[in-house]
Amino acid sequence: MGGSGKHRWKISFHRSPKQIPPKEFICPISGFLMADPVIVSSGHTFERNSVNACKSLNFDPILSDGSIPDFSTVIPNLALKSTIFKWCTSSLLNPPKPLDFYSAEKLVRTLISAASQKNPKTQLGFAAEKNELIRIPSHLSTSSEESVTAAVVNGPATPFPLTTRPSCYSSSSSSDTENLSFHSLEEDEFVAKLKISQVFEQEEAVISLRKLTRTREESRVQLCTSRILSALRSLITSRYASIQVNSVAVLVNLSLENENKVKMVRSGIVPPVIDVLRGGFPEAQDHAAGVLFSLALDDQNKTAIGVLGALPPLVHSLRSDSERTRHDSALALYHLSLVQSNRVKLVKLGSVHVLLGMVKSGHMVGRVLLVLCNLAASLEGRTAMLDGGAVECFLGILNRGDFDSDSTRESLVLGLYGLSYGGLRFKGLAKEANGELVLRKMEDDILSERGRAKVRRILEVLTEKDEEEEEVDWEELLNSDNEMSSKATSISSKGKPG
Repeated sequence: MGGSGKHRWKISFHRSPKQIPPKEFICPISGFLMADPVIVSSGHTFERNSVNACKSLNFDPILSDGSIPDFSTVIPNLALKSTIFKWCTSSLLNPPKPLDFYSAEKLVRTLISAASQKNPKTQLGFAAEKNELIRIPSHLSTSSEESVTAAVVNGPATPFPLTTRPSCYSSSSSSDTENLSFHSLEEDEFVAKLKISQVFEQEEAVISLRKLTRTREESRVQLCTSRILSALRSLITSRYASIQVNSVAVLVNLSLENENKVKMVRSGIVPPVIDVLRGGFPEAQDHAAGVLFSLALDDQNKTAIGVLGALPPLVHSLRSDSERTRHDSALALYHLSLVQSNRVKLVKLGSVHVLLGMVKSGHMVGRVLLVLCNLAASLEGRTAMLDGGAVECFLGILNRGDFDSDSTRESLVLGLYGLSYGGLRFKGLAKEANGELVLRKMEDDILSERGRAKVRRILEVLTEKDEEEEEVDWEELLNSDNEMSSKATSISSKGKPG
């Protein structure tokens, strides 16, 4: 009996360390084992949607060591993700599933509530109303009763690359919808009004839908049906501005729910949205860019959206007069360019010339660099960028210090890192632009370890000797060539008739 007891104790002692994950595998915000870890600008690692939720709610968490993370740049931590999954396999555990955005948002709301109780004066980006927390996203500010413009409030100068809300989306207070509920206007009634021939009835229906889906998550799921999407599809190209604008705004709201994104693309809604982006009413174009950005967040949609023809109008919209359209178009292109097939299409469209032109002119540099970094990861994009002078451009900006934030600087380094796989051509262009000197000057200034690693890798490329290079005394070779040329001339002159 004593032996069996010891045996049981030994098994428990042997297995327990494997069952407890290392501290670095746990997200400091959610407290869960990370399935999609990302590194932020300050060097900390979190679950991706924990960061997304903090950004959306304008919440700056204070970590256990007293530091406050910088979420201005987010980069996947693939090495840690692989390590976590290997640990799960060796521990006979199922790998963790990514934390969904709305669960993360609820967790962050709890943290905010706890923080506000400890310090009621803490500025958390929330308004208390009827004991409820009303979200005010940091990257949004209301420009009219039902329209929102992109603005950064006490935030970084560069965009949050994985923002989950289009600029045109507004989370309004509960007073806007307190008299509306899904049951007051059932699906059948909505569909009937949307399909009726009377313009007034159509307008009334889309305005009601827009208000209803702005703040109520459950309504966004319930109302994203094939019948309603079909009815909206015929209205978003309406020649009446109010109907078109509100119809596309409804699509923005519906697209916020993860479970709606694939359904919406498969419903055939993307082609008419693209038509609106090409030539719709200005405010409707804002919303159309927002729809494409929101739908592009789902990996299953990226290829389909590119195939359906969204890339040309998105590139064209980078020059739009509307800031919202420009910003959401850039973020849509960022997410779409994560797919190789879309990178190839963008290169063929000549987008590299457009994007580099925007960087050189200082126009939306942060967002545009995100797209260029993705393009630099492909052979086609790398070649086009080398042809377009990207190496000289990026090194010139770094040398002059002509960037507005640390995240922009690291994006420039990341772009050069992608281009460094361009072989001898990259080396030649970088040396011509004094790349080694520029990078050595700023090596210690890069804030993140990931950025420093990228700089070191680029410097290795610039300083390593290629296997095919030989030790050649170029002066001796040139002298030898001159002697051979003189001899050939002498022989030739002797053979000529006098």
